[in-house]
Amino acid sequence: MGNKIGFIGCGKMGQAILTGLLSKRNIEKNLILVSAKTETTLIKVKELFGVQTTTNNKDIGRWADIIVIAVKPDLHKEVIEEIRTVISSNTIVVTIAAGITLQFLEQTFGRQVKGVRAMPNTPSLVGEGMTALCFHDLVLNDERERVSHIFESLGQVEVFAESLMDSVPAISGSSPAYVYMMIEALADGAVKQGIARDKAYRMAAQAVLGAAKMVLETNLHPGVLKDQVCTPGGATIEAVAALEETGFRASILSAMESCTEKVIKLTAKQ
Repeated sequence: MGNKIGFIGCGKMGQAILTGLLSKRNIEKNLILVSAKTETTLIKVKELFGVQTTTNNKDIGRWADIIVIAVKPDLHKEVIEEIRTVISSNTIVVTIAAGITLQFLEQTFGRQVKGVRAMPNTPSLVGEGMTALCFHDLVLNDERERVSHIFESLGQVEVFAESLMDSVPAISGSSPAYVYMMIEALADGAVKQGIARDKAYRMAAQAVLGAAKMVLETNLHPGVLKDQVCTPGGATIEAVAALEETGFRASILSAMESCTEKVIKLTAKQ
């Protein structure tokens, strides 16, 4: 991988991407340049990763083949105005912020750019992420592969049309929060029945991890896997029936709709 990759901003997600690139892609450190507003952040990044750093975003714009803008949505305009005149027509600009559209990138740069929207989720921090990508039409197939390669170092990648990007947080971005609530509830139930809290969290989390791995690795329908656990007249089918009675599935669907409605509102504000 010979592309020079620049990071503007390097918070938790930026550092997760750096970790993945350096550990799983074995990219040479001299092919990475990181900028941040404060020397304190850059000192930390240099100590952790041993990469080149700068406080000047224009250095990133002039140097990088791929730029990852890893700052909050409300800082994108300021950052883009700094680099808009120094990037080349072949520079690939990746945003990992929610609500920043390809149209916003184009309008703020004042011209068409090879824009990419990436939505990684927080499990990316432990190498089990799910990243949704969408590409501007200008981004060539080999360039798409290069960007995908970056985010595959964090876990799995799926490519979507931009019209579906507002639906992504509900299924992969925000959904870890729903799962954490389920793990917490399972642990509470275990504690109620006498199991120690630390063991309860480990058992619940491992059960969720194992169930997810079964879906991914067997390619069986989740309903089939559920049925395999439910023996006739057994305890599991009683639990499943209780979940159905209390609207478990409907609650998830409702939560996802609420999430997407909020994302649409936030995107409209950008």
